[in-house]
Amino acid sequence: MSTVLPIHVRALEEQLLAQLHPTQLEVLDESAAHAGHAGANAEGFGTHFRIRVASPAFTGKSRVARHRLVYDALQNFIDQGLHALAIEIIETPA
Repeated sequence: MSTVLPIHVRALEEQLLAQLHPTQLEVLDESAAHAGHAGANAEGFGTHFRIRVASPAFTGKSRVARHRLVYDALQNFIDQGLHALAIEIIETPA
C-alpha cells in the first residue's frame, strides 16, 4: 500500500497561475470531508480539491477541453497522489 502525501493549496495555486494565467482562481482543500474514503491520507488534507477558475486559455474551448487544460496543468500533482479534483469553470463575459 502506497503512502499518499499531502498536497498544499498554495502549490496548486502556483501551478495554475503559471500555466493558465487565470483571471479568477479559488482552490479549496475538501479533504477533511472525505476522511476514511479511498485516496484520503492520515493528515486529513491534501488529497481532495475543488478548483474554481476563469482563464483566457478557455476561450472558444469546450467544457471537456477546459477541464483537460486544468488536468494537464496539475498532472505532476496527480502523479504525486492528488486523488480527487472537482473543477468549476467560471464563465467570463465576452
